[in-house]
Amino acid sequence: MASHSATVALLLVLAGLASSPAAAFNITRLLGEFSDFSTFNNLLSQTKLAEEINRRQTITVLTVDNGAAGGISSLPSDVQRKVLSMHVVLDYYDTAKLGAIKNHTTLLTTMFQSSGKAIDRMGFLNFTKRSDGVMVFGSAQPGAPKNSEMVKSVASRPYNISVLQVSTPIVPPGVGGSADSGAPPPHKATAPAPAPATKGAPPAKDEEASAPAPSDDDTGADAPADAPGPAADGPEADGPATDGPTVDGPAADAPAHKKSSDDAADAPEGSAAGRVVASAGLIGIVALLMTVI
Repeated sequence: MASHSATVALLLVLAGLASSPAAAFNITRLLGEFSDFSTFNNLLSQTKLAEEINRRQTITVLTVDNGAAGGISSLPSDVQRKVLSMHVVLDYYDTAKLGAIKNHTTLLTTMFQSSGKAIDRMGFLNFTKRSDGVMVFGSAQPGAPKNSEMVKSVASRPYNISVLQVSTPIVPPGVGGSADSGAPPPHKATAPAPAPATKGAPPAKDEEASAPAPSDDDTGADAPADAPGPAADGPEADGPATDGPTVDGPAADAPAHKKSSDDAADAPEGSAAGRVVASAGLIGIVALLMTVI
């Protein structure tokens, strides 16, 4: 009876150990065995990404050595987490499995894609085995380079975790402006360009509108039509009134219509009486000549 109870208890313990996901792996302890990857390992702990990796049962981590990890540690903290999660593939891949991929190219889903912060194809890795046998990784974003070469397999525990060393960090284009960090508008720097042109060169309408002001002042000062000079010299009617004979002289050279109009308007009363007497005398002479004839 006692032996039967002991057997049942042992089976329960073994079943509990087999079903415990926490016993699968610990990425921090695993990388801690290799001093070349201490910077990458510390970044996983600082960004709390190591905890998420340890909760997985199947994972592949692409790590970089301390020299290459400086390209990640120099980024802002929120971008560091995004870039690091690009190096965590949500499946198990060792060198043998990668080499057996059909057509030697495929897309790999990363932890960044599962975070919901990736845009377009930013959360996918493009894996390609070149004709020379070199395996390369790169962001699946259009135009992104595939230049992170696989160096070696660091550790593997089939089929839970595989750690592979790559040559350079994989940084998707635009990762710093994705999802929760907005990018500034690109047509701001050119917007002020037209403003100086408008201020420096007033429109033609403004010039035409302001032109009459000085013109009016100049006309009032210089135009002879408005000058009081001729009026101050006295009207023409005053001249003949004083100098009667002078007016009669030029009247003979002037046209008839001008003389009659000038005489009618300007001749004094005395001059008109003289003309009547002269006319009467002339009539008498003509009558006398006719009598003689």
